[in-house]
Amino acid sequence: MHVVTDPQPPAPTGPTASADGGRRRVIAMAVWGVAFVAAWLAIGLPTDPAYAFVWIWAATIAWNSSRPWRSHLHFARDWVPVVLLLAAYNLSRGFADNGATPHAYELVVADRVMFGWATGGEVPTVWLQEHLYRPDVHWWDVLASWVYFSHFVVALAAAAVLWLRDRGRWAAFMRRWGFLCAAGLVTYFLYPAAPPWWAAQNGLLTEVARISTRGWKAFGMHGAGNLLNAGQIASNPVAAMPSLHTAFALFVVLFFLRATRKRWWPLLLAYPLAMTFTLVYCGEHYVIDVLVGWAYVGVTFLVVGLAERWWAAHRARRPLAAPPTTASPAAVSSATAEPVAAESAAVESAVAEPAGAPAGQPAEQRAAR
Repeated sequence: MHVVTDPQPPAPTGPTASADGGRRRVIAMAVWGVAFVAAWLAIGLPTDPAYAFVWIWAATIAWNSSRPWRSHLHFARDWVPVVLLLAAYNLSRGFADNGATPHAYELVVADRVMFGWATGGEVPTVWLQEHLYRPDVHWWDVLASWVYFSHFVVALAAAAVLWLRDRGRWAAFMRRWGFLCAAGLVTYFLYPAAPPWWAAQNGLLTEVARISTRGWKAFGMHGAGNLLNAGQIASNPVAAMPSLHTAFALFVVLFFLRATRKRWWPLLLAYPLAMTFTLVYCGEHYVIDVLVGWAYVGVTFLVVGLAERWWAAHRARRPLAAPPTTASPAAVSSATAEPVAAESAAVESAVAEPAGAPAGQPAEQRAAR
């Protein structure tokens, strides 16, 4: 992942600059909000990675509108590779099945074995739709549509906030997110699996409606899901195992959990649970898809964390392995370059440092952890 090491320009200081900057920020964010709502109603919610990136970048510009354009261009330079990777990921999912017959029957059996005792032998999707799905839209349908949409923006928005506040943690976030996406994509190729609505269409389940976007119609927002509906039509219908929707939700929550006060933990953990209910109720995933997605999150944190610690230990050992040298006139003359080298090493160490590592801890102690 490419990370820009140029420091951001300092924010304006002083009472006058602060007041002017505050008014400028309010105006800029208000303009951004009006433009976002207008585009949302006319085009649809930003569920495409490139389209979502444009709005997130515009929000960072509005939030820090007093900063020079060089700072905003740094954001684009750091994020263009990320957006390209996400776009390639979305396109590659469409080739995951490669014409093979998708797995579906064993997923139905797994959900019936786990929950048949409580659902009368049905999979949870069928049971939930029998009890909650009606021709008229209810409040839980609206909530489900918003939770489903959040999958496309929460991780990107969290990464944008990290980029603005701490590029080292942003890099750690991106390493884990990239690994999680890659692991899911490999599984799609090795084990193409179909969701409940597909199984119902092919006679493996009773009728299942795909209702993840119907909630917006209750408010007359018929165009809100235009891009999402188009994406669902173009996407691969047999890329359901694991559920990266719930994996992303749990991943974002766990990444920030240690830095959040414990009294807020139940609220944060309610988000992946809400995503789970939404996906199962709306016919997008089985519960077994969700559980495997959660397992992938655990593996992601474990593998990337170990890799980061190995890299930190490797970097810590390199200076010790260098043979001692005697001072020379050239070495003495280069002493003025040492502060620059030290600053560069500090930036590189921050990028390699895993999320949640205590600030200011020596490299040897971090390696020992």
